[in-house]
Amino acid sequence: MDAILSEVQNGVMWITLHRPEKYNSFTEPMALQLQTELARAGSEETVRCVVIRGAGKAFCAGQDLAEVTRRQQDPDYSIADTVRTSYNPTVMAIQNLSKPVIASVQGMAAGAGANLAFCCDLVFASSEAVFLQAFGKIGLIPDSGGTWLLPRLAGRARANALYLLDEKVTAAEALEMGLISRVVDAGQLEEVVRSTAERLASMPTKGFGLYKKAVMMGAGQSLEKQLELEAVLQAEAGKTEDYREGVAAFLEKRMPNFTGQ
Repeated sequence: MDAILSEVQNGVMWITLHRPEKYNSFTEPMALQLQTELARAGSEETVRCVVIRGAGKAFCAGQDLAEVTRRQQDPDYSIADTVRTSYNPTVMAIQNLSKPVIASVQGMAAGAGANLAFCCDLVFASSEAVFLQAFGKIGLIPDSGGTWLLPRLAGRARANALYLLDEKVTAAEALEMGLISRVVDAGQLEEVVRSTAERLASMPTKGFGLYKKAVMMGAGQSLEKQLELEAVLQAEAGKTEDYREGVAAFLEKRMPNFTGQ
């Protein structure tokens, strides 16, 4: 059984983490398969938005610890190998993808699974969803961008509490902290995510990609440099078909027909 399922509908690639019997915990082959699907999403013009979701009760329980325990029998293995192979490329693939990525979280998101959700552009969570760092319980630090994302999203004090106290965070609490985008009634999550993803897929997605690039680069540079970057990327956006269509539609008082080009 494939641990990652994907399908494209109406411009949206739906990527499903598919190890429900293991709460969608990651193995290295599963992570590599996810990276392959994200790369495909980036290269296929018909894909203009991506949704990542989990099968079964959980979104993702993080790393499959049985895999790590087994690999640690090799004296040449380091946990850093798993972080560098499974998680770092996955986080960067999501951040660098020039299309919107939505995390649809219906249940538990723990450890790397929580941070994988937080690194997406939008996080829609069921009212029944729960987030947990879980790293402290086994003596590890947050990975999958956790030490970078959490302080920026929730602030340092809350990030410290999320890791050190390791308490479960409800969807409502995660929304209040700024960790996620929206809380949806459990029975309506798929419908709301689908309508949002399809709407995004019909919008000027070339500009969305440039926006993501600007935000990522802006995290590590001065305001002056960021202003110049905005000018450069705005010039690039101004050369797109979507920009020309948007302006034409505005002047002609009609709905635009964006193509993501």
